[in-house]
Amino acid sequence: MSAQRPDHADDRRLTVRDIRRRKGGEPLVCLTAYTAPMAEILDPACDLILVGDSVGMVLHGLPNTVGVTLEMMILHGQAVMRGSRRALVVVDMPFGSYEGSQEEAFANAVRLLKETGAHAVKVESGPTVAGTIAYLTRRGVPVMGHVGLRPQAVLADGAFRARGKRPEEAACVLAEARAAAAAGVFALVVEGVAEGLAREITAEVEVPTIGIGASSGCDGQILVTDDMLGMFAWTPKFVRRYADLRGEIAEAVAGYAADVRARRFPGEAETYFAVAKG
Repeated sequence: MSAQRPDHADDRRLTVRDIRRRKGGEPLVCLTAYTAPMAEILDPACDLILVGDSVGMVLHGLPNTVGVTLEMMILHGQAVMRGSRRALVVVDMPFGSYEGSQEEAFANAVRLLKETGAHAVKVESGPTVAGTIAYLTRRGVPVMGHVGLRPQAVLADGAFRARGKRPEEAACVLAEARAAAAAGVFALVVEGVAEGLAREITAEVEVPTIGIGASSGCDGQILVTDDMLGMFAWTPKFVRRYADLRGEIAEAVAGYAADVRARRFPGEAETYFAVAKG
């Protein structure tokens, strides 16, 4: 059965307005992509593709997302735009690209949009970021927010951990969600929070919430695609593996290695032969 939905048959590119209108409606389907081939595979099934700064960990082997640069995000954003046709493409603003002056954040956001052709940027909505979100949205930059577990704050937090289990922490996350929505985000990623808090945020803000480790109570869901496909030996609690590509790839590579060593590959079918004269 095809993953493409009947209402997407015209291949029209989804817009920020389309995503915002899905509040309280059919859940939004979102995944990450960093390359053109993966974006092409995901595009028919997804409403939104996120070029996440998780690329630093998934593709570049970094220990966290802090080391990701603007240039890396631009490179992968360009690739994803080449591979997608109808999903809305959002590119993460990396750590350090928006936490300083609002003018600098605007310049970096504009560069991301211009050089990739993507449709929106995403920022992690910490306690000081709402003013920057408002500054960007007032100047025509579509912004997606991100509250709860914020990977870019790992050095300050000391680890990737769920947020909002204690009442005072839950109140802070809820306040940040309200502030981001009031500042003009068109959607809000809610990561690593307890179910009750996720549902409270979803009920309080007027924009769609997209959960990752935040229960089915959100308006949509997102996962890191490589986690969902089983590319790593370990995955977080909130990930459901829909494949075991790590195991399949390992098995395929072992088969290839065995055939090469036994001179079974290449065989006649994979070999070019000269045409006989006469």
